[in-house]
Amino acid sequence: QVQLVESGGGLVQPGGSLRLSCAASVRDSSIFSTGWWRQAPGKQRELVATITSHGTPWYADSVKGRFTISRDIAKNTVYLQMNSLKPEDTAVYYCNAPRYSDPNGYWGQGTQVTVSS
Repeated sequence: QVQLVESGGGLVQPGGSLRLSCAASVRDSSIFSTGWWRQAPGKQRELVATITSHGTPWYADSVKGRFTISRDIAKNTVYLQMNSLKPEDTAVYYCNAPRYSDPNGYWGQGTQVTVSS
């Protein structure tokens, strides 16, 4: 069983930056991508960015040009660099790693990001 642990959330002013980390406890070859989701109060969870096992990134239109997803294979860690943050980016951010045998995959516990002046 893989555990995903997120970190890096916090309070930041509009225009600021944060870097989220998602560390996997062990490497699992059945994982085909890792992604970041977010859920704001009263809203549905939305997919923000993903990176495949081959390193191909994808971004939601709402964050394109501001967020960058990357990975450190040696550390089993995926990062989400968030720049030019806006109040509408405020949400709990979750790391998710779907598997070939289980599209729902593994989930982290979430980390709160609050963008406010």
